[in-house]
Amino acid sequence: MRGVRGAVLLAAVCGSIVVASLHVITAQSSVPDITGSWLRQGFTVGVRPTGQASPTPPPPAPPPPLKPSYLKEWQDKVQAIREADAKGQPLANNAVACLPDGMPGMMTAVFPMEILQSRGQITIIEEAYTQVRRILMDRPQKSLDDIEPGFYGHSVGRWQGDTLIVDTIGVKESVRYQNVPHSKDMRISERMRLVAPDTLWNEITIDDPTVFEKPWTFTFAYQGMKDYTLLEYICEDNREYSDAQGRQQIRITPPSR
Repeated sequence: MRGVRGAVLLAAVCGSIVVASLHVITAQSSVPDITGSWLRQGFTVGVRPTGQASPTPPPPAPPPPLKPSYLKEWQDKVQAIREADAKGQPLANNAVACLPDGMPGMMTAVFPMEILQSRGQITIIEEAYTQVRRILMDRPQKSLDDIEPGFYGHSVGRWQGDTLIVDTIGVKESVRYQNVPHSKDMRISERMRLVAPDTLWNEITIDDPTVFEKPWTFTFAYQGMKDYTLLEYICEDNREYSDAQGRQQIRITPPSR
């Protein structure tokens, strides 16, 4: 009888393991595969997306809901850029200093990006400046005091059905998207999902009570680029520089004799 009971118990345990394993496999197989090259919808930059774009484009981005003191700073900066552009003397920007876009700017760039899904991590590589961002999957977010501020911050993610939920903190204050200021406490939330086989939407929400009246939400669409391989993009020629007035200039090197 003991042998029979032992066999029954062993069979029950093994059956539970099999059921649990099948559950894990089923859960993993239900996760969408977003691996591949993507280009922000509406831009070509010498290459063209494949497949059909989503018939419904994302809504236009609203202006940043800045508090009055920060709004004035931003408006003055935007106006200075417009006036300089109109004169044909654009102001220097991060590109002149060979600095990457950081977050969330790299997710809104007009150059292709590549998404790689692997166990425990989703890696996003932006062709411009060869920027690399890592989203650590199914891990708790760190406290802000435990993060060294950087261009991309610290990102953790998880799948919620067919939507990738990402939380990012720790972006240093000098990294700005569209010249919009933010504090060290800025938090970026993303919801990425396939709305069509070749179309990926990314709803980005920036929450910063120090600077914003309310969270700022905007959505970008990316279109698939089948068989496209990212090109090397290194900021190395140093032709562009900032003059004494902060204007962007180009250094022309005469041909060698």
